[in-house]
Amino acid sequence: MLVKSRTFKSLFLGIILALFLIVPLSAQSFDYDTPVEFRERNLSGPRLGITYIPGQGELVNKLDKVGIGTTLSQFGWHFEYQIVPKGGGPSFIIEAVPMVAGVEYGKLIPSVTLAMGIRLPNGIEFGLGPNLMLGMDELEKVKEDGKKVEPILSALTIAVGKSINYSGVSIPINLVFTTNPKGNRISLIFGYAIAD
Repeated sequence: MLVKSRTFKSLFLGIILALFLIVPLSAQSFDYDTPVEFRERNLSGPRLGITYIPGQGELVNKLDKVGIGTTLSQFGWHFEYQIVPKGGGPSFIIEAVPMVAGVEYGKLIPSVTLAMGIRLPNGIEFGLGPNLMLGMDELEKVKEDGKKVEPILSALTIAVGKSINYSGVSIPINLVFTTNPKGNRISLIFGYAIAD
């Protein structure tokens, strides 16, 4: 448990350090009498991808008992609300991503992620937020040890990626790390959205 905690802290600190290296640091002066202007954009659209669950944790064991492997397909929809400063700079993003996994095994494992983050003008993005995996009660039914059923598995999601703009279409590609004591997940998610 201590090793996982140290690994998570190292990963988190590495991502923060990378953000500081990506964004040039410079002294700034602000004119507080001039109001800041923003414009809003909606970049919602379909998402699909693949998830891998490494190790031999409790989540892997639950999936194995019901005939589900450690590699799962993901399908869903990305709801995104973005605020962009008119003068330029990073965009501020709030996104919700409901997805289903495991359809290739004849199962539906729904999950939803709420993430908040930033997207730099060059398309590099970073987000962080809670993830809820639903339907865990179905996986828990295979247990015979009488432990309490947990219908929802909560986790922390960290995502980094890049949005590529092509003729008004945004094509995001994200690497997602979701962590929970019962098992970590690594996902590659991509899709498209038409800028609104």
